[in-house]
Amino acid sequence: MISEKAQELGRLIGQSEEYKGLLRAREGVEEANELHEQLNRLQELAESFERGANEGKEPSESETGEYDRLLTQIQGDSRYQSLVAAQSNFDKLMIRVNQQIMEGLKKGSKSPIITLG
Repeated sequence: MISEKAQELGRLIGQSEEYKGLLRAREGVEEANELHEQLNRLQELAESFERGANEGKEPSESETGEYDRLLTQIQGDSRYQSLVAAQSNFDKLMIRVNQQIMEGLKKGSKSPIITLG
C-alpha cells in the first residue's frame, strides 16, 4: 500500500506546474547550445579548481578570469534565470510535500495500530 501511495504522489508531483516549469526551463537551457557549452566549461573549470586545491595549487589568473567571465554571462542569461527560478519553485513544492509527509508520520505514530486482515 505504501508503494502504491508513493507512486501516486510521484505522479501528482510530475503533473504539478512546478515540475512542468522545471522541465521546460531545463529544455530551454539544453536547446541553447552556447549556454549549455558555457555551463559545461564552467563545470570543467570548477572541477579543475577543486583538483588543484586538493593538490595545493592555485588556479591561474587566466582560468579565474575565464571562470568569472563565464559566470557573469551565464547568470545574465534569461534562460538560466528561468531555470534557477523554476528549480526554486520546485524545491519549495518538495519542501511542502516533505513537511506534509512528516505531519502524516506524526499523526500515524500516535494513532492506534490497525491490522489488515
